[in-house]
Amino acid sequence: MHQIGIVGSGAMGSGIAQVAAMAGCFTVVYDTSATALERAKSNLSSALAKLTEKGKINLDQSKKIFNLTKFTNTFSELAPCSLVMEAVAENLEVKQKVFFDLEKIVSTDCVLASNTSSLSITSIASSCTKPERVIGIHFFNPAPMMPLVEIIPGISTREDMAGEIKKMIESWKKIPVIAKDTPGFIVNRVARPFYGESIRIYEEGIADFATIDSAMKEIGGFKMGPFELMDMIGNDINYTVTKTIWKQFFNDPKYKPSLTQKRLVEAGHFGKKSGKGYYDYQAPSNSSKGGETGVGLGEKDKIAILQRVLVMLINEAADALYYGVATKEDIDMAMTKGVNYPKGLLKWADEIGIEKVLSALEKLYSKYNEDRYRPSVLLKKLVREGKKGFYI
Repeated sequence: MHQIGIVGSGAMGSGIAQVAAMAGCFTVVYDTSATALERAKSNLSSALAKLTEKGKINLDQSKKIFNLTKFTNTFSELAPCSLVMEAVAENLEVKQKVFFDLEKIVSTDCVLASNTSSLSITSIASSCTKPERVIGIHFFNPAPMMPLVEIIPGISTREDMAGEIKKMIESWKKIPVIAKDTPGFIVNRVARPFYGESIRIYEEGIADFATIDSAMKEIGGFKMGPFELMDMIGNDINYTVTKTIWKQFFNDPKYKPSLTQKRLVEAGHFGKKSGKGYYDYQAPSNSSKGGETGVGLGEKDKIAILQRVLVMLINEAADALYYGVATKEDIDMAMTKGVNYPKGLLKWADEIGIEKVLSALEKLYSKYNEDRYRPSVLLKKLVREGKKGFYI
């Protein structure tokens, strides 16, 4: 696929365009806003200049990549593309409208792809007369830097398309994983407890934001703590993804959003981009909004915090495997390459011992008597059968 179209010139759209152009594809970036297009063009120029300065590409390569990218607010210029990918607002109706309009101008064999992070590919494809041409290609932000790409065929997607797209993504020097069209796919489904359980620990008064972040980083080896990461992603975005997944799972308590995050979003405290979130980025000390709750907690308490969040993450990864969302290898790859987890969760479970993981989950379930803590059927099955782990 040598001519690629991108609908949407925001951070994600322009980032994907850069990846495609660097892979040698002529790339058309479409947006209705001339201002947004100019900003995207300027950002690409700056990004290429930095890569040249660091010696990652030379000046001729920089010029070639820039010249391979066309920015336009003329919709018909997407017509010759063999693949068009939308990177617009995370709204089903908006995405359906984009695909409905695209079908009127592109060729019958043009692939239509969505960069959605949590919406159903099958639902998006339902607006098309040829739903078999629609697939999910989910990049992570920032697209030029993040190696993982989730490939999601919908129910009607042509059978061999996922394999074709996987080869293309590999040729773009990215790491593809194939996921079933279920809410959140791999990463945004499996990662929910990283945020949700951490917020729950705070809401119970066990520890403040900084202490929980410290436990996950210093003891768990995570590059960022959950509250730091939510502030970086944007609490509005993270909250929307959580609500979307929760609703798509018919209000399953495992994915229930938190009032803490809802109140932050209502207050406009979206994180770094707004100056305030779980932390106050306008204050000289960058102090936590969470008060003094967890001050003075020792290493033993921090280990308990890490273990609680970790077993919930492992439980979600086990459920994803049980329900055929992806292979165990792709689930572990997705979490290490998509959100920089220090280890694949299923391999991590094997290191801890799946009996210990199950025991910790059963204790949480017994304590709270909430479906949120119900252990995965697969985890229970493996332990019952005397298996030592997911890989062992």
